[in-house]
Amino acid sequence: MRSGAKVAVVGGVFAVVAGGVGYAGYNLWEGMTGGTTTTVSAEGTPRRTGPVTAEETRTTAEGFLAAWAAGDAAKAAGFTDDPSTAHSALSAHLTNTHIEGVKTVPGTPTGTTVPFTVSALVSYDGDRVPWTYTSRLTVVRGLSTGQPRVDWSQSVLHPELKDGQSLKVTSGGAPAIRAVDREGTELTAERYPSLRPVLDELRKRYGAEAGSTPGVELVAMSEGDTPDRTLLTLRKGKAGEVRTTLDAGVQAAAEKAVRRYPESSVVAIKPSTGEVRAVANNRKDGWNAAFLGKQAPGSTMKIVTASLLLEKGLVAADRVAECPAEAMYHGTRFRNLDGFRLDGQTFRQSFARSCNTAFVKLIDDVDDDSALGTQARDVFGIGLEWKTGVPTWDGSVPAETGGVAAAQYIGQGTVQMNALTMASVTATAKTGVFRQPIVVPASLDDREIARTPRALDGSAARQLRDMMRATARGSGTGAAAMAGVGGDKGAKTGSAEVDLQGQANSWFAAFADDLAAAAVVQAAGHGGDAAGPLVASVLKAR
Repeated sequence: MRSGAKVAVVGGVFAVVAGGVGYAGYNLWEGMTGGTTTTVSAEGTPRRTGPVTAEETRTTAEGFLAAWAAGDAAKAAGFTDDPSTAHSALSAHLTNTHIEGVKTVPGTPTGTTVPFTVSALVSYDGDRVPWTYTSRLTVVRGLSTGQPRVDWSQSVLHPELKDGQSLKVTSGGAPAIRAVDREGTELTAERYPSLRPVLDELRKRYGAEAGSTPGVELVAMSEGDTPDRTLLTLRKGKAGEVRTTLDAGVQAAAEKAVRRYPESSVVAIKPSTGEVRAVANNRKDGWNAAFLGKQAPGSTMKIVTASLLLEKGLVAADRVAECPAEAMYHGTRFRNLDGFRLDGQTFRQSFARSCNTAFVKLIDDVDDDSALGTQARDVFGIGLEWKTGVPTWDGSVPAETGGVAAAQYIGQGTVQMNALTMASVTATAKTGVFRQPIVVPASLDDREIARTPRALDGSAARQLRDMMRATARGSGTGAAAMAGVGGDKGAKTGSAEVDLQGQANSWFAAFADDLAAAAVVQAAGHGGDAAGPLVASVLKAR
């Protein structure tokens, strides 16, 4: 700037004064020193080339900041290399932030980059809060005009803004809550990362019922008016308390367990009440697959299938059952793991060793293609539209025929489950009665809890538990994983094959006293190898 030039802020408006004449616009640029004129533009004015000079950097930055401080979005945008986008962004910024008394102070340039400080007051609904932050801009030479211009991006407005985002003051959105476990321990996403989507849903659904009030915030807003982050709090909201059925100790064990296995999910339920004690996921996408996933559950589905066969009297735990190495059904061949067979052994042993053929060979004797789906719905509550208090998906066992129906009996084909539904299946097996899983007590919003038409037959329930106990001990497929779990315990392993996936998904469902849990680990092989130790870790926390 020429000798004698002064920079001042008057009435909240940034002004540049040189030789007693106000710098009013960019039209005065021509004739100032710096750069090298090499061509003439279409308008007949010299077009400069070469690096942007120090004087060009200072003067351009000062002109842009002065116009911004004056609230002249059009003039400020004229100093940028993208006037249309900048004008829209600056106009929205000056309107949506409820900003007033803007002052802009440039710092010392580093090359063509100029740091600056913005200070103002943000006013909304009677609240007036000071706001000060620093940002930076870079001056470049316009390709078509050769004139120095501010290289426009949303980060010029605020360093935490990305392209496509804007600033907005809002008092909308769900109010904050203080979620607590069944004994009053606070549950936070920082301490229990897997609960983040659950806590978000609790906030949306129960903030008002809990007596919460929203705060007033200046936020970075993405397209679709989705708040990304809070930049300034004008008024703090009041957090209401939402009590859940979760158990902080069991939840901590679940969080620790899933960290050992990428792409894993686990849910724990109290069988006597249906209360969910823990839900945890370790997924790159952050999705709550434990509650919302849809996957074939492998041989853990045999809990449901065995209950059907027991109730129909087609098998008994102590009765000998066929378990050949292979079985055919309607042109589909089924094999046992590594081709094993059991000769002269009971159905209890077939269940404990997870013999596929022992189940497939009995489909014709059931003589009802819809029987498995009916059993899953009427006894285990699958597909009854559970109302847990947060979004969940409650499984599907559609009616099928032929080889697809046979695959369902061993948890393949079109059966779709998740960790929540299989934990619930296990809990029902433990007590013989379906109790719909809940995360938030129904009394909070008087929602209707799903109920099944009937309980599991008493004899079938006793035999089913006995077979699950055998699986968790001795030569059962779940014995190694459950070795360190005490109390009354039972289990079922599962390995679900997935098309185009080299390794099967690892599934495991088990109970210990009054806690049931189920887990799935993607592409981890046999159920006892990955999902089994995960479930065992959670059960030990009871």
